[in-house]
Amino acid sequence: MKKTGIIVIRIILIIIILFITSIIFSFSNQNATESSGISAKVAEKLIEIQPKYKNITAEEKAELVKAYQKPVRKGAHFSIYTVLSISIASLTCTFKTENRKRMIITLIAGFLYAVSDEIHQTFIEGRSGQVSDVILDTTGVLLGIIIVIGINSIYKKMKKEKELEKA
Repeated sequence: MKKTGIIVIRIILIIIILFITSIIFSFSNQNATESSGISAKVAEKLIEIQPKYKNITAEEKAELVKAYQKPVRKGAHFSIYTVLSISIASLTCTFKTENRKRMIITLIAGFLYAVSDEIHQTFIEGRSGQVSDVILDTTGVLLGIIIVIGINSIYKKMKKEKELEKA
């Protein structure tokens, strides 16, 4: 790929990374009431789309919303850090370096952002930093790394096969 194409891809990936980190920051910047409110709305929508909960009472729905809130929050943590990791790992793939170094850079960057995010939350009313969230976020980062390694391996294999066909 030409140098200008790689630069454009890098710029796009940096913009995506900044966008994702700003989303994480804005969610972490919400006080406990706002954060719980969003989790409750998402939980409510998840319950509403499940046919098995179609004919439940308001009390049953409220209990389910309460039960769904924590998994919704944890799922959000995990998934957004997976997406962040995919973006960071993709950016590192635009540089000529070993795969191992790329993945270590991605892991360290994702971990450090997770730590800084939890520290940030300690300054927000009703929120606290959780080591368990750093672990969950870092697990999401690891999944993102695995996804990028897999996609990269498939791409290299297809490229190799194409070269063999030409020969």
